[in-house]
Amino acid sequence: MRAAGISRRAFCTGLLGTAALLAAGRAAAVPLLPEQRQLSLEDAHTGERVDSVYWADGRYDPEALAALNRFFRCHYRDEVVAMDPGALDLLCDLWRSTGADRRVRVISGYRSPAYNEQLRKRGRGVAKNSLHLEGKAIDFLIPGLSNRKLAQLARSLAAGGVGSYPTFVHIDTGPVRSWRG
Repeated sequence: MRAAGISRRAFCTGLLGTAALLAAGRAAAVPLLPEQRQLSLEDAHTGERVDSVYWADGRYDPEALAALNRFFRCHYRDEVVAMDPGALDLLCDLWRSTGADRRVRVISGYRSPAYNEQLRKRGRGVAKNSLHLEGKAIDFLIPGLSNRKLAQLARSLAAGGVGSYPTFVHIDTGPVRSWRG
């Protein structure tokens, strides 16, 4: 029996799939529209949260970008810089590829030169000319997803640098390259 061009089997399969996603708590809280770019973030250090549609109708929203710049600030120096929209887009693409059903936990966005040097002196494996200094890098994790899988997804986009660490993933808008930390 066919009604409106959809077979009974296809309808039942779709219904079961949707039910399974809902039962697993994996349905996206906010529908993602292709003409919008948004992020749902939590700062791992401060607990601060932001949900932002930062691109819509073919343009970036200056107010939303300002809020994201504030979110990604160097918390240790309370310094804000303009984040590279390409880094935000890369994070958005990764988040979408995971189902966009969990908040991204951000470890680090912008780093002030003083804080970056402080981390280097502590032997944290921080690059002297880190792209964090330019607002072009983000360290993050997505609870419930392995960092290895996130790094694989990031590498598949071939859009910049990808570092895979035990406790987070690094992405940046520099040259395409990857490493393990």
